[in-house]
Amino acid sequence: MQDWTRSCWLCGRNGAADPLDEHHVFEGWANREISKRYDVTVPLCHHDCHIFGKKAAHNCQKTAERLHRYGQRRVMLEQGWTVEEFRLAFGRNYLDEDEIEEIYAIQAGRQDDVYEDGFAVTDEALPEWIAA
Repeated sequence: MQDWTRSCWLCGRNGAADPLDEHHVFEGWANREISKRYDVTVPLCHHDCHIFGKKAAHNCQKTAERLHRYGQRRVMLEQGWTVEEFRLAFGRNYLDEDEIEEIYAIQAGRQDDVYEDGFAVTDEALPEWIAA
């Protein structure tokens, strides 16, 4: 995962004006620990993007959902997990059927089966993906 001290996952700012926090993508005490174990954390500007802003992770359901989908994709690809394995670890599935099929195609090495716009978990692509 990206160096969480470098820049905010949502806005890309470097934390100079609003210090960066480490946000655990999956909430709850148990999920916080497993988020640490599988490195599913992202840097967020403390005030604007993490807690108080209009689109902050703790203030906007849409942002939280996108973070959950990102986290699940990341864990499934890095660990080679199925949806059921993810569900056992984190308690639920956050992806729709198309996203699941896409991940399974990547895991199976069938990149030709991935949708035209493709899917790759790269830190550089995140601001565009989160803004969609």
